[in-house]
Amino acid sequence: MRDEGGSTGPGRRHERLLGRAELGAELGERATLVQFSSAFCQPCRATRRILAEVAAMVEGVAHIEIDAEDHLALVRELAVEKTPTVLVLDAAGRIVRRAAGMPRKADVIAALGAAV
Repeated sequence: MRDEGGSTGPGRRHERLLGRAELGAELGERATLVQFSSAFCQPCRATRRILAEVAAMVEGVAHIEIDAEDHLALVRELAVEKTPTVLVLDAAGRIVRRAAGMPRKADVIAALGAAV
C-alpha cells in the first residue's frame, strides 16, 4: 500500500477528509478500511474477507465496502481506476494509504500503522 502524500513527499497525509456523508457509514474509532468494489469482481470477495478479518482483529478499526458503480462521483473524485481499491483512513477520515488490487493481510496490518 502506498502513501497518499503525492508530490508533497512520503509520510504526508492527504487533506481530503471522508466521513459518514461520503461513505454511508461511521468511521472506526482508530482507523477505517474503505474498499471500492464492483458486482462481478472476483478479487473483491477475497479482499472483503481479508479486510473484515483485519477489522475484527484490530480494536477500533472499521471496514466499509462501497459499490463503485453506485458512487461514481466519489470514485471519480478519488481517482479509483479499478476494483478492488482499498483506502486506509485515520481516525479523522484522512487518506493515509491506498492500494489497487487484492492486498495481502500483512500489508493491510502494516498500513494501519500509518493511520493509528
